[in-house]
Amino acid sequence: MNQLIVNPMTLSGTAASEAPVGSQRPVVAIIGGGVSGAATAFHLASSNQTCAPQIIVFEPRECLGKGLAYDTTEPAHRINVPAARMSLLSDEPDHFLRWIAANSATAGDVDALRPDGALFPRRSVFGDYVNAMLQPLVASGAIQHRRNAVAHVLREDAHWWISGDDGTQTKADIVVIATSHPPPVAPGRLHALLKDHPRFVPDPTSANALAAIRPSDRVLIVGNGLTSADVIAALALKGHTGPITAISRRGLRSRGHAPVAQDPTGDFLTEPAFTARALLKNIRRTIWQAGLGGRTWHGVIDQVRAQGQALWQVLPMQERQRIVRHLRPFWDVHRFRVAPQVEAALDTAIAEGRLEILAGSVAASRIEADVIHCALHLRRCPGTIEKSYDAVVVTTGPGHGGILASQPFLVELSHNGYLELDPTGLGLSCTRNSEAIGPAAGVTSSLLIAGPLARGTFGELMGLPQVTDHAVFVATKIAEFLSAQRPKAAQKPL
Repeated sequence: MNQLIVNPMTLSGTAASEAPVGSQRPVVAIIGGGVSGAATAFHLASSNQTCAPQIIVFEPRECLGKGLAYDTTEPAHRINVPAARMSLLSDEPDHFLRWIAANSATAGDVDALRPDGALFPRRSVFGDYVNAMLQPLVASGAIQHRRNAVAHVLREDAHWWISGDDGTQTKADIVVIATSHPPPVAPGRLHALLKDHPRFVPDPTSANALAAIRPSDRVLIVGNGLTSADVIAALALKGHTGPITAISRRGLRSRGHAPVAQDPTGDFLTEPAFTARALLKNIRRTIWQAGLGGRTWHGVIDQVRAQGQALWQVLPMQERQRIVRHLRPFWDVHRFRVAPQVEAALDTAIAEGRLEILAGSVAASRIEADVIHCALHLRRCPGTIEKSYDAVVVTTGPGHGGILASQPFLVELSHNGYLELDPTGLGLSCTRNSEAIGPAAGVTSSLLIAGPLARGTFGELMGLPQVTDHAVFVATKIAEFLSAQRPKAAQKPL
Protein backbone atom coordinates (compact mmCIF):
# COMPACT_ATOMS: atom_id res chain seq x y z
CA MET A 1 0.00 0.00 0.00
CA ASN A 2 1.37 3.37 -1.04
CA GLN A 3 0.94 5.49 2.08
CA LEU A 4 1.09 9.26 1.93
CA ILE A 5 3.08 10.07 5.06
CA VAL A 6 4.95 13.24 5.89
CA ASN A 7 8.62 12.68 6.55
CA PRO A 8 9.63 14.65 9.67
CA MET A 9 12.70 15.85 7.74
CA THR A 10 10.51 17.61 5.16
CA LEU A 11 8.63 19.66 7.73
CA SER A 12 11.59 21.58 9.06
CA GLY A 13 14.10 21.08 6.27
CA THR A 14 16.34 18.92 8.45
CA ALA A 15 15.80 16.00 10.75
CA ALA A 16 15.31 16.64 14.45
CA SER A 17 18.82 16.71 15.93
CA GLU A 18 19.88 13.98 18.30
CA ALA A 19 21.36 14.77 21.68
CA PRO A 20 25.16 15.09 21.72
CA VAL A 21 27.08 12.11 23.03
CA GLY A 22 27.29 12.20 26.81
CA SER A 23 24.40 14.64 27.22
CA GLN A 24 21.07 13.81 28.74
CA ARG A 25 18.04 14.40 26.56
CA PRO A 26 15.09 16.07 28.25
CA VAL A 27 11.98 13.92 28.57
CA VAL A 28 8.49 15.09 27.59
CA ALA A 29 5.67 12.86 28.78
CA ILE A 30 2.31 13.26 27.03
CA ILE A 31 -0.62 11.65 28.82
CA GLY A 32 -3.25 10.75 26.27
CA GLY A 33 -2.63 9.60 22.70
CA GLY A 34 -5.81 10.76 21.01
CA VAL A 35 -5.70 13.47 18.35
CA SER A 36 -4.59 16.21 20.78
CA GLY A 37 -1.75 14.21 22.34
CA ALA A 38 -0.70 12.60 19.07
CA ALA A 39 -0.66 15.94 17.24
CA THR A 40 1.40 17.53 20.01
CA ALA A 41 3.90 14.66 19.87
CA PHE A 42 4.01 14.80 16.07
CA HIS A 43 4.74 18.51 15.85
CA LEU A 44 7.23 18.42 18.72
CA ALA A 45 9.12 15.49 17.16
CA SER A 46 9.03 17.14 13.74
CA SER A 47 10.46 20.46 14.91
CA ASN A 48 14.06 21.42 14.38
CA GLN A 49 15.68 21.54 17.81
CA THR A 50 19.28 21.63 18.94
CA CYS A 51 18.66 18.86 21.43
CA ALA A 52 15.55 16.87 20.51
CA PRO A 53 13.65 15.70 23.59
CA GLN A 54 12.69 12.16 24.29
CA ILE A 55 8.91 12.08 23.72
CA ILE A 56 6.85 9.46 25.53
CA VAL A 57 3.12 9.15 24.87
CA PHE A 58 1.09 7.23 27.42
CA GLU A 59 -1.89 5.73 25.60
CA PRO A 60 -3.43 2.32 26.41
CA ARG A 61 -4.96 1.93 22.95
CA GLU A 62 -3.05 0.01 20.29
CA CYS A 63 -2.93 2.97 17.92
CA LEU A 64 -1.91 6.55 18.51
CA GLY A 65 -4.20 9.27 17.22
CA LYS A 66 -7.56 7.55 17.54
CA GLY A 67 -8.58 8.39 21.07
CA LEU A 68 -12.23 8.37 22.09
CA ALA A 69 -13.50 10.11 18.96
CA TYR A 70 -11.91 7.97 16.23
CA ASP A 71 -11.46 4.60 17.93
CA THR A 72 -14.74 3.23 16.62
CA THR A 73 -15.69 0.41 14.29
CA GLU A 74 -19.32 1.53 14.06
CA PRO A 75 -19.97 2.08 10.32
CA ALA A 76 -22.58 4.78 11.01
CA HIS A 77 -20.01 6.98 12.78
CA ARG A 78 -18.63 9.51 10.28
CA ILE A 79 -16.53 12.62 10.46
CA ASN A 80 -18.79 15.63 10.81
CA VAL A 81 -16.99 17.93 8.37
CA PRO A 82 -15.77 17.21 4.83
CA ALA A 83 -12.43 15.42 4.62
CA ALA A 84 -11.05 18.36 2.63
CA ARG A 85 -11.18 20.45 5.83
CA MET A 86 -9.39 17.96 8.11
CA SER A 87 -5.63 17.66 8.36
CA LEU A 88 -2.87 17.22 10.89
CA LEU A 89 -0.92 19.87 9.00
CA SER A 90 -2.28 23.41 9.25
CA ASP A 91 -0.52 24.54 6.08
CA GLU A 92 -1.80 21.54 4.07
CA PRO A 93 -5.56 21.44 4.70
CA ASP A 94 -6.13 18.80 2.01
CA HIS A 95 -3.48 16.41 3.36
CA PHE A 96 -6.03 13.96 4.81
CA LEU A 97 -7.94 13.99 1.53
CA ARG A 98 -4.77 13.16 -0.40
CA TRP A 99 -3.93 10.39 2.08
CA ILE A 100 -7.36 8.87 1.53
CA ALA A 101 -6.80 8.86 -2.24
CA ALA A 102 -3.29 7.43 -1.95
CA ASN A 103 -4.45 4.62 0.34
CA SER A 104 -7.91 3.92 -1.17
CA ALA A 105 -9.13 4.41 2.38
CA THR A 106 -12.81 4.69 1.44
CA ALA A 107 -12.88 1.72 -0.93
CA GLY A 108 -16.14 -0.16 -0.48
CA ASP A 109 -17.82 2.72 1.34
CA VAL A 110 -20.30 3.78 -1.33
CA ASP A 111 -21.96 6.37 0.94
CA ALA A 112 -18.77 8.29 1.72
CA LEU A 113 -18.86 10.51 -1.38
CA ARG A 114 -21.82 12.87 -1.45
CA PRO A 115 -23.56 14.14 -4.62
CA ASP A 116 -21.89 17.56 -4.23
CA GLY A 117 -18.45 15.93 -4.26
CA ALA A 118 -17.77 16.31 -0.53
CA LEU A 119 -16.24 13.27 1.16
CA PHE A 120 -17.47 12.16 4.59
CA PRO A 121 -15.61 8.92 5.40
CA ARG A 122 -16.17 6.79 8.45
CA ARG A 123 -14.66 8.21 11.57
CA SER A 124 -12.16 5.38 11.98
CA VAL A 125 -10.49 6.42 8.71
CA PHE A 126 -9.29 9.67 10.24
CA GLY A 127 -7.89 7.76 13.21
CA ASP A 128 -6.00 5.51 10.81
CA TYR A 129 -4.61 8.59 9.08
CA VAL A 130 -3.28 10.19 12.27
CA ASN A 131 -1.77 6.87 13.35
CA ALA A 132 -0.08 6.50 9.96
CA MET A 133 1.43 9.97 10.33
CA LEU A 134 3.01 9.03 13.66
CA GLN A 135 4.27 5.56 12.84
CA PRO A 136 7.53 6.68 11.12
CA LEU A 137 8.35 8.76 14.19
CA VAL A 138 7.59 5.82 16.47
CA ALA A 139 9.68 3.50 14.28
CA SER A 140 12.62 5.91 14.38
CA GLY A 141 12.44 6.25 18.15
CA ALA A 142 11.57 9.95 18.05
CA ILE A 143 8.32 9.05 19.82
CA GLN A 144 7.79 6.22 22.28
CA HIS A 145 4.32 4.76 22.67
CA ARG A 146 3.74 3.37 26.16
CA ARG A 147 0.57 1.30 26.15
CA ASN A 148 -0.22 2.08 29.75
CA ALA A 149 -2.74 4.13 31.62
CA VAL A 150 -1.18 6.58 34.08
CA ALA A 151 -1.82 5.89 37.75
CA HIS A 152 0.28 8.58 39.48
CA VAL A 153 2.00 11.86 38.62
CA LEU A 154 4.17 13.28 41.39
CA ARG A 155 6.45 16.30 41.49
CA GLU A 156 9.99 15.92 42.85
CA ASP A 157 12.25 18.97 42.73
CA ALA A 158 12.34 20.08 39.08
CA HIS A 159 11.08 16.79 37.66
CA TRP A 160 7.95 14.66 37.46
CA TRP A 161 7.62 10.99 38.27
CA ILE A 162 4.95 9.18 36.26
CA SER A 163 3.77 5.74 37.35
CA GLY A 164 2.03 3.53 34.81
CA ASP A 165 -0.72 1.14 35.79
CA ASP A 166 1.84 -1.66 35.30
CA GLY A 167 4.04 -0.25 38.07
CA THR A 168 6.75 1.21 35.82
CA GLN A 169 8.06 4.69 36.61
CA THR A 170 9.22 7.40 34.23
CA LYS A 171 11.10 10.57 35.10
CA ALA A 172 10.08 13.56 32.95
CA ASP A 173 11.00 17.20 32.63
CA ILE A 174 7.65 18.21 31.16
CA VAL A 175 4.20 16.64 31.44
CA VAL A 176 1.42 17.38 28.95
CA ILE A 177 -2.13 16.44 29.90
CA ALA A 178 -3.98 15.60 26.67
CA THR A 179 -6.68 13.29 27.97
CA SER A 180 -10.23 13.26 26.66
CA HIS A 181 -13.35 14.56 28.31
CA PRO A 182 -15.00 12.29 30.90
CA PRO A 183 -17.99 10.19 29.77
CA PRO A 184 -21.56 11.50 29.93
CA VAL A 185 -23.31 11.62 33.26
CA ALA A 186 -26.83 10.25 33.57
CA PRO A 187 -29.25 12.09 35.83
CA GLY A 188 -28.58 10.74 39.32
CA ARG A 189 -31.92 9.06 40.01
CA LEU A 190 -32.07 7.54 36.53
CA HIS A 191 -28.60 6.02 36.84
CA ALA A 192 -29.31 4.64 40.31
CA LEU A 193 -32.48 2.96 39.09
CA LEU A 194 -31.21 1.59 35.78
CA LYS A 195 -27.56 0.74 36.49
CA ASP A 196 -28.29 -3.01 36.42
CA HIS A 197 -30.81 -2.97 33.59
CA PRO A 198 -29.61 -5.04 30.57
CA ARG A 199 -30.52 -2.29 28.09
CA PHE A 200 -29.30 0.77 29.95
CA VAL A 201 -26.45 2.43 28.01
CA PRO A 202 -24.72 5.05 30.19
CA ASP A 203 -21.87 5.56 27.70
CA PRO A 204 -22.72 4.92 24.03
CA THR A 205 -19.10 5.54 22.97
CA SER A 206 -17.96 2.25 24.51
CA ALA A 207 -17.50 -0.76 22.24
CA ASN A 208 -20.72 -2.61 21.28
CA ALA A 209 -22.70 -0.28 23.53
CA LEU A 210 -25.90 -0.69 21.50
CA ALA A 211 -25.63 -4.45 20.98
CA ALA A 212 -28.30 -5.31 23.57
CA ILE A 213 -30.96 -3.09 21.98
CA ARG A 214 -33.41 -5.21 19.96
CA PRO A 215 -34.89 -4.18 16.58
CA SER A 216 -38.36 -3.34 17.92
CA ASP A 217 -37.33 -1.88 21.30
CA ARG A 218 -38.80 1.42 22.40
CA VAL A 219 -35.76 3.62 23.07
CA LEU A 220 -35.38 6.74 25.17
CA ILE A 221 -32.30 8.85 24.39
CA VAL A 222 -31.44 11.36 27.10
CA GLY A 223 -29.65 14.19 25.31
CA ASN A 224 -29.98 15.48 21.78
CA GLY A 225 -26.57 16.46 20.42
CA LEU A 226 -24.06 14.84 18.07
CA THR A 227 -23.84 11.63 20.10
CA SER A 228 -27.63 11.29 20.07
CA ALA A 229 -27.60 11.68 16.28
CA ASP A 230 -24.87 9.03 16.01
CA VAL A 231 -26.92 6.63 18.14
CA ILE A 232 -30.03 7.11 15.98
CA ALA A 233 -28.02 6.57 12.78
CA ALA A 234 -26.28 3.50 14.22
CA LEU A 235 -29.58 1.95 15.31
CA ALA A 236 -31.06 2.54 11.86
CA LEU A 237 -28.07 0.85 10.22
CA LYS A 238 -28.58 -2.16 12.53
CA GLY A 239 -32.18 -2.48 11.37
CA HIS A 240 -33.87 -0.96 14.39
CA THR A 241 -37.51 -0.08 13.64
CA GLY A 242 -38.87 0.68 17.10
CA PRO A 243 -39.93 4.16 18.26
CA ILE A 244 -37.28 6.53 19.60
CA THR A 245 -37.73 9.52 21.92
CA ALA A 246 -34.85 12.00 22.17
CA ILE A 247 -35.31 14.39 25.08
CA SER A 248 -33.19 17.34 26.16
CA ARG A 249 -33.84 20.50 28.13
CA ARG A 250 -34.38 22.65 25.04
CA GLY A 251 -35.18 19.99 22.46
CA LEU A 252 -32.64 21.36 20.00
CA ARG A 253 -31.74 19.01 17.16
CA SER A 254 -28.24 18.98 15.65
CA ARG A 255 -28.11 20.87 12.35
CA GLY A 256 -26.61 19.74 9.08
CA HIS A 257 -24.29 21.40 6.58
CA ALA A 258 -25.25 24.13 4.13
CA PRO A 259 -26.82 22.87 0.88
CA VAL A 260 -24.09 24.75 -1.00
CA ALA A 261 -20.61 25.40 0.43
CA GLN A 262 -20.17 28.95 1.73
CA ASP A 263 -17.19 31.00 2.76
CA PRO A 264 -17.12 32.41 6.30
CA THR A 265 -18.88 35.75 6.40
CA GLY A 266 -19.03 38.64 8.86
CA ASP A 267 -16.62 40.57 11.04
CA PHE A 268 -16.81 40.18 14.80
CA LEU A 269 -13.35 41.50 15.71
CA THR A 270 -13.17 45.08 14.40
CA GLU A 271 -15.74 46.12 17.00
CA PRO A 272 -15.82 43.11 19.33
CA ALA A 273 -18.63 42.47 21.77
CA PHE A 274 -17.80 42.64 25.45
CA THR A 275 -20.97 40.94 26.70
CA ALA A 276 -22.79 37.73 25.83
CA ARG A 277 -25.89 39.72 24.91
CA ALA A 278 -23.98 42.01 22.53
CA LEU A 279 -22.24 39.06 20.87
CA LEU A 280 -25.57 37.31 20.32
CA LYS A 281 -27.00 40.52 18.85
CA ASN A 282 -24.05 40.81 16.44
CA ILE A 283 -24.43 37.21 15.30
CA ARG A 284 -28.17 37.56 14.72
CA ARG A 285 -27.71 40.79 12.77
CA THR A 286 -25.02 39.21 10.58
CA ILE A 287 -27.19 36.16 9.89
CA TRP A 288 -30.04 38.49 8.85
CA GLN A 289 -27.70 40.37 6.53
CA ALA A 290 -26.45 37.09 5.05
CA GLY A 291 -30.03 36.07 4.40
CA LEU A 292 -30.62 39.23 2.37
CA GLY A 293 -27.85 38.03 0.07
CA GLY A 294 -29.33 34.55 -0.27
CA ARG A 295 -26.89 32.90 2.14
CA THR A 296 -27.70 30.76 5.17
CA TRP A 297 -26.47 31.02 8.75
CA HIS A 298 -23.70 28.46 8.15
CA GLY A 299 -21.05 30.91 6.90
CA VAL A 300 -21.72 33.29 9.79
CA ILE A 301 -21.26 30.58 12.41
CA ASP A 302 -18.10 29.46 10.59
CA GLN A 303 -16.74 33.01 10.91
CA VAL A 304 -17.57 33.14 14.62
CA ARG A 305 -15.75 29.83 14.97
CA ALA A 306 -12.73 31.11 13.03
CA GLN A 307 -12.54 34.23 15.20
CA GLY A 308 -13.71 32.40 18.31
CA GLN A 309 -10.49 32.37 20.30
CA ALA A 310 -9.91 36.10 19.79
CA LEU A 311 -13.55 36.84 20.65
CA TRP A 312 -13.28 34.74 23.81
CA GLN A 313 -10.23 36.64 25.03
CA VAL A 314 -11.96 40.03 25.12
CA LEU A 315 -14.92 38.74 27.12
CA PRO A 316 -14.79 39.14 30.92
CA MET A 317 -15.03 35.88 32.87
CA GLN A 318 -18.57 36.66 33.96
CA GLU A 319 -19.66 36.96 30.32
CA ARG A 320 -17.89 33.73 29.37
CA GLN A 321 -19.82 32.01 32.14
CA ARG A 322 -23.07 33.50 30.83
CA ILE A 323 -22.35 32.11 27.38
CA VAL A 324 -21.67 28.64 28.78
CA ARG A 325 -24.77 28.75 30.96
CA HIS A 326 -27.29 30.26 28.54
CA LEU A 327 -26.02 30.19 24.95
CA ARG A 328 -23.86 27.09 24.70
CA PRO A 329 -26.72 24.68 23.76
CA PHE A 330 -27.71 26.94 20.85
CA TRP A 331 -24.07 27.32 19.77
CA ASP A 332 -23.43 23.58 19.92
CA VAL A 333 -26.27 22.56 17.59
CA HIS A 334 -25.14 25.09 14.96
CA ARG A 335 -21.39 24.70 15.44
CA PHE A 336 -21.26 20.87 15.67
CA ARG A 337 -23.02 19.79 12.49
CA VAL A 338 -23.86 16.23 11.61
CA ALA A 339 -22.61 14.47 8.51
CA PRO A 340 -25.13 14.32 5.63
CA GLN A 341 -25.50 10.55 6.08
CA VAL A 342 -26.43 11.02 9.74
CA GLU A 343 -28.75 13.92 8.95
CA ALA A 344 -30.53 11.72 6.40
CA ALA A 345 -31.03 9.02 9.06
CA LEU A 346 -32.61 11.58 11.40
CA ASP A 347 -34.85 12.98 8.65
CA THR A 348 -36.02 9.50 7.67
CA ALA A 349 -36.77 8.51 11.25
CA ILE A 350 -38.84 11.67 11.76
CA ALA A 351 -40.66 11.29 8.43
CA GLU A 352 -41.57 7.69 9.25
CA GLY A 353 -42.83 8.68 12.69
CA ARG A 354 -40.19 6.63 14.50
CA LEU A 355 -38.41 9.59 16.11
CA GLU A 356 -39.83 12.31 18.30
CA ILE A 357 -37.69 15.10 19.73
CA LEU A 358 -38.90 16.59 23.00
CA ALA A 359 -37.88 19.54 25.13
CA GLY A 360 -37.99 18.51 28.76
CA SER A 361 -36.54 16.11 31.30
CA VAL A 362 -37.12 12.76 32.98
CA ALA A 363 -39.03 13.57 36.17
CA ALA A 364 -39.35 10.02 37.50
CA SER A 365 -38.99 6.42 36.40
CA ARG A 366 -39.69 2.89 37.56
CA ILE A 367 -39.07 -0.65 36.26
CA GLU A 368 -41.64 -3.39 35.87
CA ALA A 369 -40.53 -6.67 34.29
CA ASP A 370 -37.66 -4.97 32.44
CA VAL A 371 -39.97 -2.28 31.04
CA ILE A 372 -38.87 1.23 31.99
CA HIS A 373 -41.77 3.54 32.77
CA CYS A 374 -40.85 7.23 32.69
CA ALA A 375 -42.68 10.37 33.69
CA LEU A 376 -41.50 13.09 31.31
CA HIS A 377 -41.81 16.73 32.26
CA LEU A 378 -42.10 18.73 29.05
CA ARG A 379 -40.89 22.29 28.88
CA ARG A 380 -43.56 24.92 29.42
CA CYS A 381 -46.18 22.23 30.08
CA PRO A 382 -47.79 21.56 33.47
CA GLY A 383 -47.60 18.08 34.92
CA THR A 384 -45.96 15.09 33.26
CA ILE A 385 -46.67 12.55 30.54
CA GLU A 386 -46.14 8.81 30.98
CA LYS A 387 -44.16 6.79 28.44
CA SER A 388 -42.70 3.28 28.51
CA TYR A 389 -39.38 2.13 27.07
CA ASP A 390 -37.34 -1.02 26.65
CA ALA A 391 -33.96 0.75 26.54
CA VAL A 392 -32.41 4.02 27.71
CA VAL A 393 -29.28 5.60 26.19
CA VAL A 394 -27.48 8.55 27.83
CA THR A 395 -25.98 11.09 25.39
CA THR A 396 -25.85 14.17 27.61
CA GLY A 397 -22.30 15.07 26.57
CA PRO A 398 -19.10 15.08 28.62
CA GLY A 399 -19.48 15.39 32.38
CA HIS A 400 -17.19 18.42 32.64
CA GLY A 401 -17.74 18.77 36.36
CA GLY A 402 -16.15 15.38 36.91
CA ILE A 403 -12.93 15.99 34.99
CA LEU A 404 -10.69 16.04 38.05
CA ALA A 405 -12.27 12.86 39.41
CA SER A 406 -12.20 11.00 36.09
CA GLN A 407 -8.69 9.54 36.43
CA PRO A 408 -6.50 8.76 39.48
CA PHE A 409 -3.57 10.93 38.41
CA LEU A 410 -5.87 13.93 37.92
CA VAL A 411 -7.28 13.40 41.41
CA GLU A 412 -3.72 13.30 42.71
CA LEU A 413 -2.57 16.44 40.89
CA SER A 414 -5.67 18.27 42.08
CA HIS A 415 -5.16 17.12 45.68
CA ASN A 416 -1.55 18.33 45.54
CA GLY A 417 -2.64 21.75 44.29
CA TYR A 418 -1.44 21.58 40.68
CA LEU A 419 -4.83 21.46 38.92
CA GLU A 420 -8.24 23.05 39.28
CA LEU A 421 -11.33 23.42 37.12
CA ASP A 422 -11.55 26.44 34.87
CA PRO A 423 -14.15 28.97 36.12
CA THR A 424 -16.25 28.39 32.99
CA GLY A 425 -16.56 24.70 33.86
CA LEU A 426 -15.36 23.64 30.40
CA GLY A 427 -12.02 22.12 31.35
CA LEU A 428 -8.86 22.66 33.37
CA SER A 429 -7.56 26.06 34.39
CA CYS A 430 -4.50 27.16 32.43
CA THR A 431 -2.68 30.28 31.26
CA ARG A 432 -2.62 31.68 27.73
CA ASN A 433 0.60 29.66 27.36
CA SER A 434 -1.40 26.51 28.23
CA GLU A 435 0.43 26.14 31.56
CA ALA A 436 -1.62 24.49 34.30
CA ILE A 437 -2.89 26.66 37.15
CA GLY A 438 -3.51 25.13 40.57
CA PRO A 439 -4.83 26.51 43.86
CA ALA A 440 -1.58 25.83 45.72
CA ALA A 441 1.12 25.61 43.05
CA GLY A 442 -0.14 28.52 40.97
CA VAL A 443 1.28 28.45 37.43
CA THR A 444 3.42 25.37 36.69
CA SER A 445 5.41 25.94 33.50
CA SER A 446 6.36 22.28 33.13
CA LEU A 447 2.75 21.04 33.32
CA LEU A 448 0.74 21.86 30.20
CA ILE A 449 -2.83 21.29 29.06
CA ALA A 450 -3.34 20.33 25.40
CA GLY A 451 -6.56 20.03 23.46
CA PRO A 452 -10.20 20.57 24.43
CA LEU A 453 -9.49 20.49 28.17
CA ALA A 454 -7.92 23.94 27.66
CA ARG A 455 -11.00 25.43 26.01
CA GLY A 456 -12.04 27.39 29.10
CA THR A 457 -9.00 29.61 28.45
CA PHE A 458 -8.85 29.45 24.66
CA GLY A 459 -12.55 29.33 23.76
CA GLU A 460 -13.12 27.57 20.44
CA LEU A 461 -10.98 24.44 20.77
CA MET A 462 -13.09 21.49 19.64
CA GLY A 463 -12.81 21.51 15.84
CA LEU A 464 -9.83 19.83 14.22
CA PRO A 465 -8.22 22.98 12.78
CA GLN A 466 -8.19 24.53 16.25
CA VAL A 467 -6.95 21.30 17.87
CA THR A 468 -4.14 21.06 15.31
CA ASP A 469 -3.18 24.72 15.74
CA HIS A 470 -3.19 24.33 19.52
CA ALA A 471 -0.97 21.24 19.28
CA VAL A 472 1.54 23.28 17.27
CA PHE A 473 1.28 26.03 19.88
CA VAL A 474 1.88 23.64 22.80
CA ALA A 475 4.81 22.01 20.97
CA THR A 476 6.33 25.47 20.46
CA LYS A 477 5.93 26.32 24.14
CA ILE A 478 7.61 23.07 25.11
CA ALA A 479 10.54 23.81 22.81
CA GLU A 480 10.86 27.31 24.31
CA PHE A 481 10.79 25.92 27.85
CA LEU A 482 13.49 23.36 27.08
CA SER A 483 15.61 25.97 25.32
CA ALA A 484 15.41 28.23 28.37
CA GLN A 485 16.45 25.37 30.64
CA ARG A 486 19.50 24.29 28.64
CA PRO A 487 21.78 27.24 29.49
CA LYS A 488 21.07 26.69 33.17
CA ALA A 489 22.03 23.07 32.92
CA ALA A 490 25.19 23.95 31.02
CA GLN A 491 26.33 26.25 33.83
CA LYS A 492 26.24 23.47 36.41
CA PRO A 493 29.72 22.18 37.39
CA LEU A 494 30.61 18.68 36.29
